[in-house]
Amino acid sequence: MADQPRIVIYPPDASGGRRVRADGEILGTAYTSRDVEEFLRRSGLEPGSYDIADPALFEWRGGGPDDWASS
Repeated sequence: MADQPRIVIYPPDASGGRRVRADGEILGTAYTSRDVEEFLRRSGLEPGSYDIADPALFEWRGGGPDDWASS
């Protein structure tokens, strides 16, 4: 996956949404891991071709793929 962009998922905001950025471009605000997957699909990544917990591709800030509530 060396040719794939690095995806950063930011900490949850007050509403529980997490900003998603790929290769420097903001893709949107996700409220579930399915939202992250949809943003990636729209960006051209094939569903099932990655693991959203893979630290080589994803940088989760403020919690991992199961953390959606703001602190």
